[in-house]
Amino acid sequence: MVILEAVRTPFARRNGAYAGTRPDTLLAHTLNGLLQRTGLEARKVEDVVAGCVSQAGEQGANIGRQAVLLAGWPVAVPAVTLNRMCGSAQQAVHFAAQAVAAGDVRYAVGCGVEHMTRVPMFTDLTLGRGNYQGFDMLNPALLALHPLVHQVESAERLAEHWGLSRSELDAYAKESHRRAFEARGLQAELLPTPGVDAEGQAVTLGFDEGVRATIDEARMAALQPALRAPGQGVVTAGNASQISDGAAAVLVADETIARADGFRPKARFLARVVVGSDRVMQLSGVIPATTLALQRAGLAIGDIDWVEINEAFASVVLAWAREFKPDMARVNPWGGAIAHGHPLGATGAGLMAKMLQGLAHTGGEFGLQVMCIGHGMATATIVQRLR
Repeated sequence: MVILEAVRTPFARRNGAYAGTRPDTLLAHTLNGLLQRTGLEARKVEDVVAGCVSQAGEQGANIGRQAVLLAGWPVAVPAVTLNRMCGSAQQAVHFAAQAVAAGDVRYAVGCGVEHMTRVPMFTDLTLGRGNYQGFDMLNPALLALHPLVHQVESAERLAEHWGLSRSELDAYAKESHRRAFEARGLQAELLPTPGVDAEGQAVTLGFDEGVRATIDEARMAALQPALRAPGQGVVTAGNASQISDGAAAVLVADETIARADGFRPKARFLARVVVGSDRVMQLSGVIPATTLALQRAGLAIGDIDWVEINEAFASVVLAWAREFKPDMARVNPWGGAIAHGHPLGATGAGLMAKMLQGLAHTGGEFGLQVMCIGHGMATATIVQRLR
């Protein structure tokens, strides 16, 4: 099974360019953009697998199916929506590829959407039940068995375990913005998307809205810890991913059939994995996920030309780097979620689209995408670019 194309909307800031755009509209726009890039007829898509975390309100009732219908695709094209938290869209791509590998379908789409402005995080937990307070919506029996902690606390514990200082985290965050800003104009995976500017005037967004051209280091250093008391934590809003809105989609196909239909695949899958990990050090799952993916692909970290590791927090990337000691020039070369944002259910497909474009731009062959997931999980994918 191969990837024919992958696209994403530019990611917008919370209350930014997409504030007046529904999430199903964003996803429908992305699905149509995907097919326009390839020329594949919608009727040939045999399933659409969509990732979305907060499945409530405008993102409820199987938003994948709603987007397919809204896009004007034939009613015969089915869709399903899943939630593997931050790894949702990456898992959607995996499930699409697995359906192709099993011979169940010939063309499938793995995609995702999250509109964190219109459907705030935790809406699925709090709808009709007041405000979210810690883990008060979870089963007390679960909490008695597993000492779950907030993801920010987990990011703090990663920093402590791997000896990461506040200055290291902030420096990494600044570099993410620098790389993302320098990459403008190179990111052909971006699908120009209608929105509005700060004055409410119609615009077409062609870049990630959260990327900063310059970073005020003094202002970043003055930010207080996001969860812990002042002076007792290192994780801040400045060195964590931005709350964002966006959508992304990946077209997967049977290689023989796709080539017979005249398509030129961009990449093939070498490994697709998901792992469970420690539920307190929950964000460290990227380490065993990477190890397993490399083993299954028969590769070493030095063989990887482009790494996309989701910047949920700077401490996740730097802890992972402590373990694998990669060439950091190959890790998030065009910046990451600290700069461009993290629309939860869409990021997995969005990073795949960015990685494929990055490999094509640099002439690289192997790409690794890995994402930490709440409650102690991680997804990882290794692809080989086809020349």
